[in-house]
Amino acid sequence: MSYASLAASMFVVGACVALSKPLAAVFPVFLLGWLRFGIGGAGMLHWLRRPSSEPPPTPRVRLLVFLEAFIGSFLFTVFMVLGVSYSGAVAAGVVMSAIPATIAVLSRLVLREAIRPRVLAAIACAVSGIALLALTRPGSEGAPVDEGHGGRWLGYALLGGAVLCEACYAVIGKRLTAVLSSRRISALMNLWGFALMLPAGAWAAWRFDFGAVPWTVWWVLLFYGLASSWTIWLWMTGLRRVPASRAGVFTVMLPVGSACVGVWMLGEPFGLPQALAFGLALAGLLLAVWPDRPGGRGG
Repeated sequence: MSYASLAASMFVVGACVALSKPLAAVFPVFLLGWLRFGIGGAGMLHWLRRPSSEPPPTPRVRLLVFLEAFIGSFLFTVFMVLGVSYSGAVAAGVVMSAIPATIAVLSRLVLREAIRPRVLAAIACAVSGIALLALTRPGSEGAPVDEGHGGRWLGYALLGGAVLCEACYAVIGKRLTAVLSSRRISALMNLWGFALMLPAGAWAAWRFDFGAVPWTVWWVLLFYGLASSWTIWLWMTGLRRVPASRAGVFTVMLPVGSACVGVWMLGEPFGLPQALAFGLALAGLLLAVWPDRPGGRGG
């Protein structure tokens, strides 16, 4: 069930990434983020109350919750959007393929988790699969805004920052699941995300014509906000019982979910290179989740 929660979380995140493309064509980026956290937070208000079995949060736990929201939600979104604007969608896919390996390294440095050979092989499959998928995506999907050499490297640096943010999200989340319930973490992160997006989101809302938005877009936005928020709960639920280094392998489901929505709803092509990329990604997942032999040390 933990593996299923992690896989479902990243798959839905990928689907929401694909849905954010048509939504971002209607809403400004910060307004979209503000509405996303507002919708998700409204659906989780009843989770904010601390259960009687949970001890009061210490200042350190409060700091970790803030850092989880600030780094894992706010900064990740900013770095990703700006990075894609400078370097393009294909470059973003290649750079983001480093997330599983980055989570594994950071979990080793911070959490002192051992990285077993089988997990290393799973990370290699995940990185190879996502990189192949990114390299074979059509270039018409998104072109760099700045074709200059310096602009592209700025985009790569920003995307690298997004990779680090995602790795920090996994590692800090592992710390939080030891002291807070998955429900409380999800509700608090949405509340902080809404507050952090408030200044820029409110400014964008002041000048935005909400009456011009079709009702079909509002339905997509409602699903986007609720689904994006529930992915936090799914991820924290799975992370509670899975080492962060192994959980990082499941980030391969992010581009899988994005591609599935792209093919099904946006009419993007799906051929042999994409099938090979998915095969590598799923092989990595199998290596990560395959049960150890009884009495053996495992991979």
